[in-house]
Amino acid sequence: MMNSNKNKATSEIEPEIIEPQLNIILTTDEDDIRPVYISGNFNHWRTQDKHYMMEKIGQGLYHFKFPHDFIFHADLQYKFTKGDWSEVEIDKYGNRTENRICNQKSGIRKEHVYKWRKNWLPFKPNFLPKVQLISEEFEIPQLNKTRRVWALLPYDYDSSTERYPVLYLQDAQNLFNEKAQYGNWEIDKKLAVMSEYNIGKIIVIAVEHAEQDRIKEYNVGKTVLGVGQGKKYIRFITDTLKPFVDKEFRTKSEREFTGIGGSSMGGLVSIFSGLMYPEVYGKLMIFSPSLWVIPKMNFSSIDFSEPGDTQIYLYAGGDESATMIDHVKKFKKNMIKTEFVTDKMKINLSINSEGKHNETYWSDEFPKAIEWLFFKTEKTHEN
Repeated sequence: MMNSNKNKATSEIEPEIIEPQLNIILTTDEDDIRPVYISGNFNHWRTQDKHYMMEKIGQGLYHFKFPHDFIFHADLQYKFTKGDWSEVEIDKYGNRTENRICNQKSGIRKEHVYKWRKNWLPFKPNFLPKVQLISEEFEIPQLNKTRRVWALLPYDYDSSTERYPVLYLQDAQNLFNEKAQYGNWEIDKKLAVMSEYNIGKIIVIAVEHAEQDRIKEYNVGKTVLGVGQGKKYIRFITDTLKPFVDKEFRTKSEREFTGIGGSSMGGLVSIFSGLMYPEVYGKLMIFSPSLWVIPKMNFSSIDFSEPGDTQIYLYAGGDESATMIDHVKKFKKNMIKTEFVTDKMKINLSINSEGKHNETYWSDEFPKAIEWLFFKTEKTHEN
């Protein structure tokens, strides 16, 4: 009796699958509540395209039927993701998979995914960036201090003659240090995966914070936290550190290849770096900025130079504070109103409704920001 019912159920779904359109049946050994999307050369490799979200028809079993009016311009190339390249399919050994290629235009195509990446991991050690300590005591003449500064160079930097874009990041203690008290962004591992996937290569210059004086150095002007030294710190990055980096390493020094970023107070000082020196920084990576310390941020009082195109990747978590989301939305709205951004600025606002104010969530966002800021093209994932 049970077999009879099962056969009956099977016969009932066959007309739904066996149609003139192309149908893809996906099975996977790892399954969870996240939806599965198809990303390919037919939708510009978008990872959360609702038009190509697969229907879950059972545990580890998914179905997608291409529309009857779908136009096949060439062989389909595609990958399966859980909604982001940080959660793309991998093989049973944890390796990247090549693009799937299909020349069918009708019928059924069966596919299988063994595993999925989780937060861009696992990584391959041979793709890890070369971590170099620039100096234990790099002089900061603007503050009459010294600071430890690091460079993360592409894994094949020594065997290449290529020049690279540069991103200056604050709070180096929490970027790749496995012993960091509150965890770290794991940028070294994320850069390794991005190199493996041919997304792009970049030099990261990581500047350690000033420990007890961190807030004072990252605080710009007079705020609710008092008078800060942020402007002097920004001049150090711009007038002292950047010229040194451009001289010592093979960089692309132009503003369109130069970015600055950070989180929390490090995000706030990075915002002001871009506002004070738009002719130097063409890309800003701003995570969970402490905008609350400047509740009435006045852009009209800032003397902008004539900027070129500028990109800002702005991230915030919904579980950080009661006002975080409101602050970043207001910041974006006010920036768009200013003359500084007229027809010249692109702001990507990324909000994780469950995101907390910590390194784990910034780690997850880091490669997404790097790709959007420096390497966003429609063909990124076709290789």
